[in-house]
Amino acid sequence: MNDGSPRGWLIPRRWIHDRSGFRSAPLARGRVAAAMLAVALACGSLPGRAQGGPTAARIGDLQIGGGFVFAKSGYNFTPIHLVGPSIYTTFDWKTHLGAEFSFHNTTGTQDSTVYERTYEIGPRVFVLRGPFEPYAKAMYGRGVYNFSHNIANVAYNIYTFGGGIDLRVRRSINVRADYEYQSWPGFPLGTLHPSVFTFGVAYHFHE
Repeated sequence: MNDGSPRGWLIPRRWIHDRSGFRSAPLARGRVAAAMLAVALACGSLPGRAQGGPTAARIGDLQIGGGFVFAKSGYNFTPIHLVGPSIYTTFDWKTHLGAEFSFHNTTGTQDSTVYERTYEIGPRVFVLRGPFEPYAKAMYGRGVYNFSHNIANVAYNIYTFGGGIDLRVRRSINVRADYEYQSWPGFPLGTLHPSVFTFGVAYHFHE
């Protein structure tokens, strides 16, 4: 039930219940991630400012990045600390409005058989203050939880509220500090509410 998948492009699973609990039936890996990367790269190659004439205009602002996650969770009133990698991308098509996709893969610091994986997408609002770009976001997605010693592996729809700040340190490089408060409705013995901190670096596409 612990799929042992490496960091990076992972695909959510559908879940089957049998007499022993929950087990997973894997879907084809890599297809969704490859499609998303292709779309992101295509968006990044679109013109920024006028190149062919005065009517050409920038249609959006794209960045793709990765980071390291520190999370605090808890099951059955027992606090759990987790760490791991994250991948995120944002695309802003209006002055203060855009969208974000993020993936987190965190593992327990004291019990490596416990992990939480989340796939989220949703809108974000932001403002520009010189090199600083503070933002807020609301996201929806899927969370996968693996219990200690692989007793069970379950998945739930989740929603998240959060925010943070991007700092442009170079024309093509942004650094990020991000916080998410996640809710996992329907989780056994009560809703799970992980707090997730991400520190990352992103490549910012520009004309």
